[in-house]
Amino acid sequence: MKKTIISILIAVGVIILGIIGFNSTFYTVGVNQSALIIRLGKISGIQSNPGMHFHTPFIESVTKVYTGDILYDIPVSDVITSDKKSMIADNYVVWSVVDPTKYYQTLGAIRGRAEERIEAAVYNATKNTISSMTQDDIIAARGTMLTDLITKASNSDISQYGIIIEIAEIKALDLPDDNKEAVYERMISERNNIAAGYAAKGESDAQKIRNETDKQVSILTAQAEKDAAKLIAEGEAEYMRILSDAYNDEGKAEFYSFLRGLDSLEALAGKNKTIILDKDSEYARILYGE
Repeated sequence: MKKTIISILIAVGVIILGIIGFNSTFYTVGVNQSALIIRLGKISGIQSNPGMHFHTPFIESVTKVYTGDILYDIPVSDVITSDKKSMIADNYVVWSVVDPTKYYQTLGAIRGRAEERIEAAVYNATKNTISSMTQDDIIAARGTMLTDLITKASNSDISQYGIIIEIAEIKALDLPDDNKEAVYERMISERNNIAAGYAAKGESDAQKIRNETDKQVSILTAQAEKDAAKLIAEGEAEYMRILSDAYNDEGKAEFYSFLRGLDSLEALAGKNKTIILDKDSEYARILYGE
């Protein structure tokens, strides 16, 4: 019975030693992961291919580093604009390890240490970027422009650790509660003034256009009246010339005088009226041809 128990214990011990030996000899690398082979405290190799790999047990150890994208939400911070306006910035970053060796050598491949450095870098970048701009400029630049500025500035302080900040974005940029209402009223007033200026400029330009149009209409009307008067005068002159040519002999002249006399008499007497003429009058002479 004792021998059986001893045999079982020996078998269990062998299995345990086998498992320990296997785990000490083989390691696995996952997707978006790198394995640093540490020998006597120094990096002797790096493995980035996913799968199972071998290392020397008891002499070498393995430190795994995640190299995929990591989201980190940075605590809210106060920042001051160039025109001395206080604002509250709430940032988040997406970062990743691009140099596992440098990451291990500077930060011990510890994520918490990395995020402490990232937090400081992003805070400084946000503070410096916003302090160089007025409040109105910041509001106008919110979005891609402001994100690009902060991301670029953040990476200038963080690359020494073998990591990169892929995006450092302000998810909320607001005013302190104690002066938010006053700032909003001032911004509304300023934009109303700008709108009033645009309206006044538009009205001024419209009046100039109307004045210029009226001037052009007056010039064109005067020119048209001048041309019309010239044409009428030329027409009357042509009429008189044609009339003169038509009655250029004595017979035609007498007939013309007779017609003119009739027209004059008709104008004098009107229609459906009787007129009595003296036989020695000019009208009698014209009618009777004396």
